[in-house]
Amino acid sequence: MKDKTSQKYAVPALDKGLDILEFLVGNAMPCSQSEIAAGVGRGPNEIYRVLVGLEKRGYVQRHPTTGRYELSLKLYHLSRNISPIDRVRQSALPHMEDLAVSTGQSCYLSMLYQSQAMVIVYARSTSAIHLSIAEGAMFSLSQSTAGKLLLANSNAEVQTMLIEHDQTFCRMGASERSHLTTELATIRQAGFVAQHNSLLTGVKDYSVLIGQPDAKVIAALSMSTFEMQTDGLNSSHDLLESLFKTASQITKLIAE
Repeated sequence: MKDKTSQKYAVPALDKGLDILEFLVGNAMPCSQSEIAAGVGRGPNEIYRVLVGLEKRGYVQRHPTTGRYELSLKLYHLSRNISPIDRVRQSALPHMEDLAVSTGQSCYLSMLYQSQAMVIVYARSTSAIHLSIAEGAMFSLSQSTAGKLLLANSNAEVQTMLIEHDQTFCRMGASERSHLTTELATIRQAGFVAQHNSLLTGVKDYSVLIGQPDAKVIAALSMSTFEMQTDGLNSSHDLLESLFKTASQITKLIAE
């Protein structure tokens, strides 16, 4: 029944357009019409008119030298205007920039997206040596500080749905899953996470909650620091205190 309904309401041209956009998102280099057709499993003639339409609407553009197709920045600009992400970005960035200056550490803000923690805004430190976290980067919910914080502060129904789609969690044994459940309960009560980075040696991560537990809009304000950088400059307590202060300011803005 579901397949028949899907076929009944199918829009072939729309499907082709979305297939093309998704294919180009996953390719760093411009692609020819034939390469795109092969990538989406269609013939070159099938996608020609769709490509023309996407180019006319400004979603794709032709490389000035090779004539190959690539994404324009239109999707990026549209995504930045999606609420509540845009509101959180606008509210957070000025305070995050102040935090980066006062602590000498870069900071970044993450929200839930497709069962992962996605970085939506980053404030760069002015110090000579710092960690850079790319906007749009995605991190595991069950391993990263931001992911664990967002997972812990989601309501029970959402948390169950999210964790079932987390690849790392799916590979865990019973004891590891039990340990994570206990850890999430502790994080929810504390309102923050501080742990060694799961990907980089010598890096410690800190994350504090923006918003309220179980709210529709929650985010994680985080710092990833070289352990040697904090010696004599900012202790873990100082960094967490600064993060909590900034998170409180941002929470008040998004709640208004």
